[in-house]
Amino acid sequence: MKTSTSGRTILQPAYFAQFTLRVARSLIGKYLVRAINGRIVSGRIVEVEAYVGAQDKACHASKGRTQRTEVLFGPPGVAYVYLIYGMYHCLNVVTEQQEFPSAVLIRAIDIDGELVDGPGRLCRALQIDRRLNRVDLTAGESIWFEDRGDLVKRGDVGTYPRVGVDYAGEWAKKPWRFRLRTVASTRTRRTKKHGGAS
Repeated sequence: MKTSTSGRTILQPAYFAQFTLRVARSLIGKYLVRAINGRIVSGRIVEVEAYVGAQDKACHASKGRTQRTEVLFGPPGVAYVYLIYGMYHCLNVVTEQQEFPSAVLIRAIDIDGELVDGPGRLCRALQIDRRLNRVDLTAGESIWFEDRGDLVKRGDVGTYPRVGVDYAGEWAKKPWRFRLRTVASTRTRRTKKHGGAS
């Protein structure tokens, strides 16, 4: 793994090449780091969702290989950023081996003790939009993930059905949303819209 100048470990492609559910669970307690106009903003990841292969009816790749979903079939550790409802961006990181379309959606982070809950709020807080689609999240440049040695016990992570995927039938019931159990007491961070979103 690559080490940043601060001595923290930047997660590399081999980490994201693992089985998606393993990556998703292990990302709880890791940090999402963003470089914005010369400053660094980082948040501890407290909730994610896993999307596993074209057979997963909740995964965008289940509808086929398109220009939008092509990134899911590519190398692990790459950003998949898309827009929902015409206004909210969502950040995913591609997982597993090439040609097996899978990803982990980053749903919530804790920034300095304040909860940024929901993928749209998260992207607003970190100024993430579709310009970051296909960016290498392992290069340690504009946006990346870090392991700072935080210990998260298995019992500290709850598993739940994914949000907003009722259309996926039986796949909607999969307990593939992982959330740190202790975040309920953390207050929500209010975020302002930024002008960069398209």
